[in-house]
Amino acid sequence: MSVTIRIPTPIRRVTNGADKVSAKGETLRDVIDDMETQYPGAKARICDDQGEIRNFVNIYVNGEDVRFLGGLDTSTTSGDEISIVPAVAGGAA
Repeated sequence: MSVTIRIPTPIRRVTNGADKVSAKGETLRDVIDDMETQYPGAKARICDDQGEIRNFVNIYVNGEDVRFLGGLDTSTTSGDEISIVPAVAGGAA
Protein backbone atom coordinates (compact mmCIF):
# COMPACT_ATOMS: atom_id res chain seq x y z
CA MET A 1 0.00 0.00 0.00
CA SER A 2 1.40 3.36 -0.97
CA VAL A 3 0.65 6.78 0.45
CA THR A 4 1.61 10.22 -0.80
CA ILE A 5 3.59 12.49 1.48
CA ARG A 6 3.66 16.26 0.93
CA ILE A 7 7.15 17.48 1.77
CA PRO A 8 7.70 21.00 3.18
CA THR A 9 10.54 23.10 1.81
CA PRO A 10 12.92 22.56 4.79
CA ILE A 11 12.87 18.77 4.26
CA ARG A 12 13.15 18.81 0.46
CA ARG A 13 16.95 18.83 0.62
CA VAL A 14 16.79 15.15 1.65
CA THR A 15 14.14 14.27 -0.97
CA ASN A 16 16.24 15.65 -3.81
CA GLY A 17 13.91 18.65 -4.08
CA ALA A 18 10.71 16.59 -4.46
CA ASP A 19 7.61 18.21 -2.96
CA LYS A 20 5.76 14.86 -2.91
CA VAL A 21 7.07 11.36 -2.33
CA SER A 22 5.48 7.94 -1.96
CA ALA A 23 6.08 5.53 0.90
CA LYS A 24 4.55 2.34 2.21
CA GLY A 25 3.35 1.24 5.63
CA GLU A 26 0.37 0.24 7.70
CA THR A 27 0.96 3.02 10.23
CA LEU A 28 2.44 6.50 10.11
CA ARG A 29 5.51 5.11 11.93
CA ASP A 30 5.98 2.52 9.14
CA VAL A 31 5.56 5.19 6.48
CA ILE A 32 8.20 7.43 8.10
CA ASP A 33 10.57 4.45 8.40
CA ASP A 34 10.06 3.62 4.71
CA MET A 35 10.63 7.26 3.81
CA GLU A 36 13.87 7.18 5.84
CA THR A 37 15.02 4.13 3.86
CA GLN A 38 14.41 5.97 0.59
CA TYR A 39 15.60 9.39 1.78
CA PRO A 40 18.16 9.08 4.59
CA GLY A 41 17.95 11.97 7.03
CA ALA A 42 14.22 12.56 6.58
CA LYS A 43 13.21 10.91 9.86
CA ALA A 44 15.59 13.08 11.90
CA ARG A 45 13.80 16.16 10.60
CA ILE A 46 10.41 14.75 11.58
CA CYS A 47 11.12 12.79 14.77
CA ASP A 48 13.20 13.57 17.87
CA ASP A 49 15.87 11.35 19.46
CA GLN A 50 13.18 9.32 21.25
CA GLY A 51 11.47 8.60 17.92
CA GLU A 52 8.46 10.81 18.63
CA ILE A 53 7.13 13.56 16.38
CA ARG A 54 9.09 16.76 16.99
CA ASN A 55 7.20 19.49 18.87
CA PHE A 56 7.51 21.92 15.97
CA VAL A 57 6.28 19.47 13.32
CA ASN A 58 2.59 18.87 12.60
CA ILE A 59 1.53 15.84 10.58
CA TYR A 60 -1.87 15.36 9.00
CA VAL A 61 -3.33 12.21 7.46
CA ASN A 62 -6.08 13.16 5.02
CA GLY A 63 -6.36 16.56 6.72
CA GLU A 64 -6.65 15.15 10.27
CA ASP A 65 -3.98 16.08 12.84
CA VAL A 66 -2.33 12.82 13.97
CA ARG A 67 -1.94 14.19 17.50
CA PHE A 68 -5.73 13.73 17.81
CA LEU A 69 -5.68 10.35 16.09
CA GLY A 70 -3.11 7.73 17.04
CA GLY A 71 0.09 9.73 16.69
CA LEU A 72 2.75 7.62 15.01
CA ASP A 73 0.45 4.60 15.37
CA THR A 74 -2.19 6.22 13.15
CA SER A 75 -3.28 3.69 10.53
CA THR A 76 -2.61 4.45 6.89
CA THR A 77 -4.16 2.92 3.81
CA SER A 78 -3.30 3.02 0.15
CA GLY A 79 -4.14 6.39 -1.37
CA ASP A 80 -3.88 8.37 1.87
CA GLU A 81 -2.25 11.79 1.73
CA ILE A 82 0.11 12.76 4.51
CA SER A 83 1.11 16.38 4.99
CA ILE A 84 4.14 17.36 7.04
CA VAL A 85 3.83 20.95 8.21
CA PRO A 86 6.53 22.72 10.22
CA ALA A 87 5.04 24.89 12.95
CA VAL A 88 5.34 28.62 12.29
CA ALA A 89 5.99 31.01 15.14
CA GLY A 90 7.12 34.57 15.49
CA GLY A 91 5.80 38.03 15.12
CA ALA A 92 6.47 41.42 16.60
CA ALA A 93 5.66 42.57 20.09
